[in-house]
Amino acid sequence: MSDPTFTDVVVVGGGAAGLSAGLFTAKNGLDTIVLDTDATWLHKAHLFNYLGIESEDGTAFVEDARDQVESFGADIRQEEVTGVETHEDHFHAATAENNYAGDYLVLATGADRDLAEDLGCAFDGDVVDVDVTMETSVEDAYATGAMVRAEEWQAVISAGDGAAAALNVLT
Repeated sequence: MSDPTFTDVVVVGGGAAGLSAGLFTAKNGLDTIVLDTDATWLHKAHLFNYLGIESEDGTAFVEDARDQVESFGADIRQEEVTGVETHEDHFHAATAENNYAGDYLVLATGADRDLAEDLGCAFDGDVVDVDVTMETSVEDAYATGAMVRAEEWQAVISAGDGAAAALNVLT
């Protein structure tokens, strides 16, 4: 495995929560990498209850969102993260192809909570336990969207979670 690519923020997941986090951090000048498998449930959705959107196919929404996030400088890469861990004062995220390191980690992997468990995040029942800013029990690691909610998986809620995580990173 090669030496890690260093960045300010590593976002794992490219659905509404991950892209929202990536948008806010990149827009505010933080070097941001979004790692995504393109397996978001948004591809099966039709948005009609999302602020500012009357009616849009989920795949079209994801494509528009990616374009917007990239326009602010985030690097979106189609790679599956196979593991995350803390290393000294930063996080490592490994894929089959590369290794990434960041000062902050945002987990936005939907209902798949395996990476949060591997990282040692505390859980509240079946969901990752976070504070109001979406920070987990692991300092500077955030969990968003369906990872932290048992049933409220609306795209607009997930996007808000991603924004909350990003705003805390920025402060």
